[in-house]
Amino acid sequence: MNTFSVTRRVMLAAAAATLSFGAPAFADGHQVLDDVHFLIPGGAGGGWDGTARGTGEALTNAGLVGSATYENMSGGGGGKAIAYLIENAESLENTLMVNSTPIVIRSLTGVFPQSFRDLTLVAGTIGDYAALVVGKDSEINTMDDLLAAYRADPANVAVGGGSVPGGMDHLVAALAMEAAGEDPTAVKYVAYDAGGKAMAGLLSGEIAALSTGFSEAIELAKAGEVKIIGITAPERVESFPDAPTMKEQGIDTEFVNWRGFFAAPGISEDRVAAYQDAIAKMYDTPEWEEVRARNGWVNIHNPGDDFRAFLEAQETALGDLMKKLGFL
Repeated sequence: MNTFSVTRRVMLAAAAATLSFGAPAFADGHQVLDDVHFLIPGGAGGGWDGTARGTGEALTNAGLVGSATYENMSGGGGGKAIAYLIENAESLENTLMVNSTPIVIRSLTGVFPQSFRDLTLVAGTIGDYAALVVGKDSEINTMDDLLAAYRADPANVAVGGGSVPGGMDHLVAALAMEAAGEDPTAVKYVAYDAGGKAMAGLLSGEIAALSTGFSEAIELAKAGEVKIIGITAPERVESFPDAPTMKEQGIDTEFVNWRGFFAAPGISEDRVAAYQDAIAKMYDTPEWEEVRARNGWVNIHNPGDDFRAFLEAQETALGDLMKKLGFL
């Protein structure tokens, strides 16, 4: 451990006895973790990678964790990392795995046999709402405009997204149309293999609207390339208050692509409590706010049982919709 780490730990755990590697210390009401190893089920540069590294940065810079390390483990749509965490549970007390909505979707569709129930649920931490956007020169300016165009000529009003049929972008579009009173199975969805290609399809007129993440939509809107006509947040979001919600336009639907952390099954209750304590305290630190603002994340804190209830509700809602769409 370097001098900086030792100094930080001494400052925070002043009178605490020297502890074994990875054990939580208690000082001033804080549980200080010596180390956390972040397991990332995808490659470098993706959303999971950014979430894990940003969280580790905030926890260490705020002095809530002594040190953080990172391991990217791609494969099986995230299933490889999940299986690794379960199979090596006894030796992974210091490991947190990041994940998000795909753990629910891919479990439902059988991409991997496990589900969130096979892991220790630590906490949901952030979220990215979804958005429907149209091109900057589109005659569509609101969800009412989109629905009117769709009802007039359904075959020529397609919605696109950067995920496969049955993926998140498709499900979000279907949720919105169903909440607006339309048949979600009748909506023409055009799948692109990347967000950039989906954007090109929007600008060329191949699709009337694009289903995407809100943070990505904000960047496109700030660049003057799109207009955001509806977001799936319960209320307008401070980072881009010009974006109207679906709800305020009479479409009663919400959706958030959460991201959060899981631990190996069977780890000690003390360790879980230490993880949850560090994450809870992280939200009140300037170090976290710097990371959050830089990435355009929304704070959505669901620890423990709240996390489980949230995941079960999302699993039910997405499962019901995927059955209607014929994906289950």
